[in-house]
Amino acid sequence: MPPTILEMAGVDIPASIQGKSFFNNLSKNKNKDWRQSMYYHYYEYPFYHHVQPHYGIRNERYKLIHFYYDIDVWELYDLKEDPNELNNLFYSDRHKDLTLRLKQELYELKKQYGNNLSLNDMRKISDMDFGGLESNKGKKIQKNLN
Repeated sequence: MPPTILEMAGVDIPASIQGKSFFNNLSKNKNKDWRQSMYYHYYEYPFYHHVQPHYGIRNERYKLIHFYYDIDVWELYDLKEDPNELNNLFYSDRHKDLTLRLKQELYELKKQYGNNLSLNDMRKISDMDFGGLESNKGKKIQKNLN
């Protein structure tokens, strides 16, 4: 969001800010190359919300999630048919091709955002500092892991 607001205000976007402006998508000049999925990573564990650390992608229809801290669980939801996310499709034979395609996209987005760490390394980061793997703060932690 910050890159969009900065572009709208006519301010240069600092290299230290994550993300890309979607200002063109709000105007008549639609960006035809705009990505269709969003990558996210949730760290706050065990503090605050007590949500298991996980990362995933979401597009208009599907959400693929990998929980990794003290479990190793995958979930896949069809948000059109199951908006309340009650039916995990990850282990469904009928959805194997979709699962593989979404996992490939997830790994590409992780790499794009600098998250090339193993599950064990990500677990260590949650133990040390539950936020910001893809941020500058997280990059300092990554250096300490090596």
